[in-house]
Amino acid sequence: MDSAQNRLPRLLALVPYLLARPGILVADAAADFGVTEKQLRRDLELLWMCGLPGYGPGDLIDISFEGETITVAFDAGMRRPLRLTAEEATALLVALRAVGETPGVADTDAVQRALAKVESAVGNAKPAGVAVGLAGRENQATAEMREPIQEALHRGVAIRIRYYTVSRDEITERVVDPMRLLLVDGRSYLEAWCRRAEGVRLFRLDRVDEVTALTERAAPPPHARPTDLSEGVFRARDGQGTAVLLLDPDARWIAEYYPVEEVADLPDGRMRVVMRYGDESWMVRLLLGQGGRVSVEEPASLARLVAERAATALRRAAAAQARV
Repeated sequence: MDSAQNRLPRLLALVPYLLARPGILVADAAADFGVTEKQLRRDLELLWMCGLPGYGPGDLIDISFEGETITVAFDAGMRRPLRLTAEEATALLVALRAVGETPGVADTDAVQRALAKVESAVGNAKPAGVAVGLAGRENQATAEMREPIQEALHRGVAIRIRYYTVSRDEITERVVDPMRLLLVDGRSYLEAWCRRAEGVRLFRLDRVDEVTALTERAAPPPHARPTDLSEGVFRARDGQGTAVLLLDPDARWIAEYYPVEEVADLPDGRMRVVMRYGDESWMVRLLLGQGGRVSVEEPASLARLVAERAATALRRAAAAQARV
């Protein structure tokens, strides 16, 4: 039987290792770690019970390993090797405590030693914007949406949601068959079969306005599969534009609310972000709505279009004022 001292380092290394190799064969992963396939499956079963506080759907590490391959759907903050910022050290502490409290880990000395070392390092870590657990970004509205969705998952029923789609700037009502709740990069998502789109979709809970449980059973079709989140939620698609934006301090919320690929804090309190967009007219409306708090560095064509639309709006406003 594998000792806790040998097993703990392997458990901590498994998640980032698997994230870097989505779909790896069980046999290949076992060979890389020098263990039997049976032992590796035991490790995966233990990781399956570890996660963030709450330890419910969307809080636990989610790993698919029923067949011959392994895929990590949710990493509970363990997607990269340790970099001791306060945020990442906190995520590691959560995972270590979960391992230590899991039945079957007979010798907890190694866990306690690791906890002591990380807790000591946290005191010297430089905060990275958020110095609390990954769930810290959730607000009260998100928590209110989570409860009825969890109940629907528990009962196995379909739900009707009222959802704001950012890319189209519209609110729609959809009937969905819930599959699971996820917590990715500090944000909660519902993964469900959307009957309107006829496909598996991820819905951010902070964009859900209303949840109504239905009496009919949730029935995702047999071909519905969990989304591969090993590279994150937002992925580049053909035909999308890429903008480099400078956000004033009052507009930094954009980097939290919309998916961005790169973020850099500037000495004057501003922030430079790289943001993809599928609809140029939507991006122009977003930028004009910030009232000069966001400027476009790239592409030049987007900057010109925003300037032209702003000038047109000012001329119309002046003409309307002259008629009064």
